[in-house]
Amino acid sequence: MKRLFLLVVLLSSSACGQVDRLVIGADQLDVLLPKLAGKRVALMVNHTALVGKRHLADTLKARGVNLVKIFGPEHGFRGTADAGEEIKDGIDTRTGIPVVSLYGKNYKATPEQITDVDIVVFDIQDVGARFFTYISSLHYLMETCAENSKKLIVLDRPNPNGGYVDGPVRTPEQKSFVGMHPIPIAHGMTIGEYARMINGEGWLADRRTCDLEVIAMKGWKHGDRLPVGAKPSPNLPNDHAIGMYPSTCLFEGTALSIGRGTQNPFEVTGHPDLKGQPYAFTPVAIDGMDKNPKLKDQLCFGLDMRKEPIPEGVTLKYLIAMYQAFPDKDKFFIPYFDKLAGTTKLKEQIRSGLSEEEIKKSWKPELEAFKAIRGKYLLYP
Repeated sequence: MKRLFLLVVLLSSSACGQVDRLVIGADQLDVLLPKLAGKRVALMVNHTALVGKRHLADTLKARGVNLVKIFGPEHGFRGTADAGEEIKDGIDTRTGIPVVSLYGKNYKATPEQITDVDIVVFDIQDVGARFFTYISSLHYLMETCAENSKKLIVLDRPNPNGGYVDGPVRTPEQKSFVGMHPIPIAHGMTIGEYARMINGEGWLADRRTCDLEVIAMKGWKHGDRLPVGAKPSPNLPNDHAIGMYPSTCLFEGTALSIGRGTQNPFEVTGHPDLKGQPYAFTPVAIDGMDKNPKLKDQLCFGLDMRKEPIPEGVTLKYLIAMYQAFPDKDKFFIPYFDKLAGTTKLKEQIRSGLSEEEIKKSWKPELEAFKAIRGKYLLYP
């Protein structure tokens, strides 16, 4: 049964980390609507921006809000584009509102694209990983708002991987759209808390500050793991994949498939040269998920992680096991790996035969320093 992420009523259970009643930012229309009255409003949203079962854009338009523009991130406004697919500007056929893609010609809105806007509302479900590009889109939106004196309201949502902070911290030379900031792989913050950190740490261009307001959730705390009703992206189809993602996304930087082109991306991994591994699958083109997956139409052998417990941290055991099994180790890592890892060190540690325990121990000093900074921006226990 599909369970909605928007308003969840659960029995309290400290052992399971669940909440009594969750009210996300988008559900607080009594707080939001007065702030939008008489304003020309733009949204940066995707398909996860739901109020109950209805999209936020449809909800606000029905309430008489003057929506003048929608900014669309990776996967598009309605969430139908493949990962990495260029998205074009257009008109939303349901509402008639112009849609400006910020995952096509430009990641950052131009002054001309925001001149007819008074206030911007951001509402996108994040999954708490540095390389999930919605936090990079948030950065550029905040920068545009700061440079053009526009207010930004972030409607906060839970981080399904918000119970831990883990992974190597990104080094300056690895800065990219999948690693905008000097943070670990799993940052342990909600999108609202993260926006506060971007502002507070002076990460915007010229150390500008965005006029930011976060409409915080009620009834949530870090470590609560709730079902996500709307897929955060086409290749994160279920809660288990979301939980595995901070660990298994590193396979994107290797010669192996991470299951794109199957119904279980980020839950299976393999390669044609790994014969003898216990699981086999063949990536194929799937509309709306990936039309050209890595190792398309090739029989791959590897691991089935669908029944593995969701790790309470970034685990390297699958990555190390596949590296050790791969016959041509010089071809295991591809250049993209360093961007995802945020450092060249992790690749070298694996190549040199360090254990997961030894590698994770090397992360501790920088993680402790990051946690001290993170603590200034938390909104929830």
